[in-house]
Amino acid sequence: MTVYGHLENGPAAARGQQHMKFFVDTADTADIRDLAATGLLDGVTTNPSLIAKSGRQFLEVVKEICAIVDGPVSAEVVALDHATMMKEAEVLRKLADNVCIKVPLTVDGLKTCKALTGEGTQVNVTLCFSANQALLAAKAGATFISPFVGRHDDNGFDGMKLIEDIRLIYDNYTFATEILVASVRHPIHILEAAKIGADVMTAPPSVIKSLFNHVLTDKGIAGFVADWEKTGQSIL
Repeated sequence: MTVYGHLENGPAAARGQQHMKFFVDTADTADIRDLAATGLLDGVTTNPSLIAKSGRQFLEVVKEICAIVDGPVSAEVVALDHATMMKEAEVLRKLADNVCIKVPLTVDGLKTCKALTGEGTQVNVTLCFSANQALLAAKAGATFISPFVGRHDDNGFDGMKLIEDIRLIYDNYTFATEILVASVRHPIHILEAAKIGADVMTAPPSVIKSLFNHVLTDKGIAGFVADWEKTGQSIL
């Protein structure tokens, strides 16, 4: 795995990107509001499974999320043919200016991607499991490509090697498509994605919140609190 030791020599810096974007993968608006308040959140991804889990109406949830965050909110079409995908996309992109249409990595999905990006609509091409698929999405003008690293790992492949391969290919040809690392299961996925130079990662709220955790941080806070209590003082 390639490791870029200095920011000025890394792939993100070469592309003029100043930081890795954090998206949250959820349809829970309470979690989205909580993370947005930290200033860490750059966007949101949803899918039919997350919407079903929320128990709410799809269009209602997407519209509410778009009002919480300024960045892209991925809303997925459910049709499998190009014509119907376009009709669904038309409904979804009218919800808010920051809606990003999510399409599957199929022939019809890429036809839809090409048509929508040609009209200025952001498109997230999802369910990517090979570098060749990512190459196709970039050529079709995708705004984001979503390789699923966790599911890749589940099937005996190296998910992070896939990210490394896509990064190499995109940099070879200066594709503008951003690599959105998806199916993130744990903090190591995020760390490795950042080292490779992925543009974006999306993870469940629990995984993002786990980045705060360190036993020495907890121990240090406990020590400071105990010492402060001994002083008998109060700031307020």
